[in-house]
Amino acid sequence: MIDQEALGAFDDCVREIGFPVLVGVDEAGRGPLAGPVVAAAVVMRAGAHPQGVLDSKMLSSARRIAALERIMDSCIEVSLGAAWPNEIDELNIRVAALLAMSRAVSQLASAVDLVLVDGRDLPALGCPGVALVRGDARSECVAAASIAAKVARDGIMCRLHETYPQYGFDRHKGYPTQEHLQRLAELGPCPIHRKSFRGVERAG
Repeated sequence: MIDQEALGAFDDCVREIGFPVLVGVDEAGRGPLAGPVVAAAVVMRAGAHPQGVLDSKMLSSARRIAALERIMDSCIEVSLGAAWPNEIDELNIRVAALLAMSRAVSQLASAVDLVLVDGRDLPALGCPGVALVRGDARSECVAAASIAAKVARDGIMCRLHETYPQYGFDRHKGYPTQEHLQRLAELGPCPIHRKSFRGVERAG
């Protein structure tokens, strides 16, 4: 079980060894068949440890939203970046996710000392960075970024549902649920589907 206190202690240690302005970066939306991959960069305020900041996959939608409100009250800055289905199809999802992360970091106004990125790969950064495997389970600022990215992406998919209501994006958020696959089989893909993904290719 992840201990939130340990996440905050990890970040405090990194700050103490010479990286006071610490940024966490994570993304949401690698697996869906539709919609963007969205990344968030979060600059947490030193000493601020808002309640409920854990890996977003461990939280319900309501708990993520509540946690994000506390993050916004406690952080210095949050920025978002996205890569859209046409970019995902052109680049592949791994490269597109790194592009979304680069875009999120590039929009920060803060002078950054170190970026902690969830995963094995580093995006292009204009500052020092470390790829942190299972970073959302080790670092508070990365966990905060995972929450911000997930809430933002869910909101985008709910807005896209208004344009394409027949697919049910407000419920499955583009993931390959039985409902989504059935709608794809019946209707074929729409403009926000990732045409290069298996399942969408078959439906096309």
